[in-house]
Parts: sequence; structure tokens; C-alpha cells
Amino acid sequence: MTLKNYLFVMAALTLICWGIFIFVVKLVNPLATNWLGFLLFYLTLFISLIGTITLVGFIIRFVALKKELVFNSVKVAFRQSFLLSLFIIIILFLKAHSLFNWLNLSLLLVIFTILELFLISYKKNR
Repeated sequence: MTLKNYLFVMAALTLICWGIFIFVVKLVNPLATNWLGFLLFYLTLFISLIGTITLVGFIIRFVALKKELVFNSVKVAFRQSFLLSLFIIIILFLKAHSLFNWLNLSLLLVIFTILELFLISYKKNR
């Protein structure tokens, strides 16, 4: 798959995911739904964020780091977008259950930083 095809497919699927997310937001009443409504909300938001952050991260890497291989830029952008999207979803979940505070935020930052550093070092060891 060429880079142009990848960017086109990724952008199209991200737009579709954002459309599904907007549909879920309009359809689900948070005061009257069960766990399935919340699962659909968080899942569609998670997938939409992954696509958007991946595209933005890849474009920034492609413009700023022209010497890096395109395949490596795509891998790093996807990995970091997955972690950032997961971080955002966890924060929203904690906020929805009134568990969000500065201690939880600092612990999450430490956990995700350690995870990213582990993934970087694991890649170098292979």
C-alpha cells in the first residue's frame, strides 16, 4: 500500500468513525442508558481519536523528520496515538465517576510515561 493510499483510507475511516460517534452521542441518553450505551460512547470516541491523532502525528513527523523512514513514522504515530487516546478515555471515565483528581492524573502520567519508555526500549532491543 502506498503512502497516498494509506492516508486516504485512514482519513476516510476516521471520518466514518467520527460520524458513528456523533450518531451515538445523539442517540444515547446518558441519564437513561445502561452499560452498553456508555461502552459504545467510549469505544467510538477511542477509535475516532486514534485515527485523528495518528494522521496529525504522522503529518507532523513527515514534515519535521524527513530523514526518518515513512514506515517507522507510521508505526510511532499509531503507537503514540493509541496511548494518548487511551489516556484521554481513562481521564473521561474517571471524570464521569467523580474519581478524577491530581493524584490520579499524576499516577496516570507516570504509568503512561513508563509504558512509552518500555515500548521504545523494547523496540531497540529487538
